[in-house]
Amino acid sequence: MNDLTKIPVTVITGFLGAGKTTLIRHLMANPQGRRLAVLVNEFGTVGVDGDILKSCADENCPAENIVELANGCICCTVADDFIPTIEALMALPRRPDHILIETSGLALPKPLLRAFDWPAIRSRITVDGVIAVADAEAVAAGRFAPDEAAVDAQRAADDSLDHETPLSEVFEDQIACADLVLLTKPDLAGADGLAAARAVIAAEAPRPLPVIVVSEGAVDPRVVLGLNAAAEDDLDARPSHHDGADDHEHDDFDSAVIELPEIADPADLTARIETLARDHRILRVKGHVAVAGKPMRLLVQAVGARVRHQYDRLWGDAPRASRLVVIAQHDDIDPALIRQVLGA
Repeated sequence: MNDLTKIPVTVITGFLGAGKTTLIRHLMANPQGRRLAVLVNEFGTVGVDGDILKSCADENCPAENIVELANGCICCTVADDFIPTIEALMALPRRPDHILIETSGLALPKPLLRAFDWPAIRSRITVDGVIAVADAEAVAAGRFAPDEAAVDAQRAADDSLDHETPLSEVFEDQIACADLVLLTKPDLAGADGLAAARAVIAAEAPRPLPVIVVSEGAVDPRVVLGLNAAAEDDLDARPSHHDGADDHEHDDFDSAVIELPEIADPADLTARIETLARDHRILRVKGHVAVAGKPMRLLVQAVGARVRHQYDRLWGDAPRASRLVVIAQHDDIDPALIRQVLGA
């Protein structure tokens, strides 16, 4: 790649826990001859996804090519964080051939695309494509219903129903901005669920979109990378609920970092996280936990009441500190209550 060639960037967006990090890990392991760099934007002050990706670093994507921004949404901190970070990646001694950006699960992609029009980087970088990763089971469950008349009828029958939640707007904006949609966790959705999810996406998308079913992030990189979409020049075809606004806010969501003592039983922690999701509307929990008698740290990933955990690596010289990031809508974040339920 000569110095006059624009570096392609793939923006990977999607709802909380849909599988963005798993996808990036797969792309890192199968770079198709590309030297990659990764920018991870977390929601909350403690990074988990960036740490996971750094553990997968290799010669095609060394640790210094993996950058984590946890100071807020990158499209809200363009001048302070995003532009300097992109410039630093482009100034590496070995310039990356392709940059992957993992947005937070709460990010709206269109304001980020506008950032690529900044004079400091516009001539040197282009958005190769926007990939929306969607949890097929969650979509099929009707959380983002496209039939407004049916939703209105349901709302008339039950005052507690509200279709136009911040979560639905995030999902719709991500689909509207995408060049390609990846439907994940097909085993949980089943054939009927996948068909229902495809129908929802088709109803929400402003134009026909290719939809691919993937399991554990395993998709041919040739399908995901090299789209040549130049998305920064195609903003009018990517409508948003927030078009016309000067900016956007994430005040509807909040996070809390919960420090835990060493635990004895991962199953007990799983049950406590399920209680948070079921009884207190917690959306997402992720982090690392120390388990008594275990030399490896326990990686915990939860989306609603669906909890997964695995031992990912030795603690080594790092302190055995258990910390979980808990994300929910603003009114549902009560750190004291969360600590009590988790046994902190």
